[in-house]
Amino acid sequence: MKVQEVSVVEIKRRNRGIRIFVVLGIFIVIAFVISMNTGYIRLMPMELLQTLLGQGTDKQSLILFDFRLPRIVISLLIGAGLAVSGCVMQGISRNALADPGILGINAGAGLMVMLFISFYPTTAAAPVFLLPVLALVGAGGAAVLIGALSYSARDGIVPTRLLLNGIAIAAGISAATIVLTLRMDPEKFQFVATWQAGSIWATNWKFVLSLLPWLVVLLPYVFYKARVMDVLNLGEHTAKALGTEVSKEQLKLLAAAVGLAASCVAVSGGIGFVGLIGPHLARRLVGPKHQWLLPGSALVGSLLVITADTIGRWILQPSEIPTGIVIAVIGGPYFLYLLTRNRR
Repeated sequence: MKVQEVSVVEIKRRNRGIRIFVVLGIFIVIAFVISMNTGYIRLMPMELLQTLLGQGTDKQSLILFDFRLPRIVISLLIGAGLAVSGCVMQGISRNALADPGILGINAGAGLMVMLFISFYPTTAAAPVFLLPVLALVGAGGAAVLIGALSYSARDGIVPTRLLLNGIAIAAGISAATIVLTLRMDPEKFQFVATWQAGSIWATNWKFVLSLLPWLVVLLPYVFYKARVMDVLNLGEHTAKALGTEVSKEQLKLLAAAVGLAASCVAVSGGIGFVGLIGPHLARRLVGPKHQWLLPGSALVGSLLVITADTIGRWILQPSEIPTGIVIAVIGGPYFLYLLTRNRR
């Protein structure tokens, strides 16, 4: 009887999860359509449909296919990547406040990109496919430093140390980035200012192709490790008793999370709080089991970033508010709320 009750609960949970995923998918499609029609030059619904079918004017095709669609696709990809990265970091550290932006991972990736841009002749000619690799080097270096400072031989990675060390290192890296900007010419300084504000600057299909392989490889791997993350959440001693190699699995998952964050930061700039808000909202919707939480975080993150980018392009037309600032307006108060709740 108990087995039957458990089966019924699992079926109900699965059906609820599927319904939530469908609703999130519908919201993403709606945001996608609205975003295609948002900008200084508007495309009416019929013009949008005709352009999609290849019957629009050259100007309409240029606006939609060369400017708006790449930006929309990048928004969806980086939203999924950053949210899943944050979900993994919260899972392996068992810290609800963990996030690649707060922990300094994004700052490490950004510093390496800034170093490259600082010494490269021009930002316009920067090799697109090299940027994610450079960002991975910077993010990996920051992750190793934070992990080494937060590791205890007896307790492993200490969640409180991880958060505090991450914040401190992120502040130090940000200071180093500011020093770098002092020697830049006006063109590069303008690019850096835009990048640091979290503006989605990589708005062509080359950047989509540079980001896509990272997500195609790393997202399925993380989803495959969902059950391992559930076991890790039980605590180190329990996970070891169940036969899980805790340190090994933590390192693998941390490497995947760093890769996701670094590749997204390389094309999106300093967008923060997505890795914090996305998993928390997904957890409220689908529960704590990672089989549902990880894909739920990806959908919520995508919806969050595409919505923020659309608002940023619409609210002060013809000017734009960087996507990172729109998300920070939401994420800052939410972070303080989580911090206060954790203290209680």
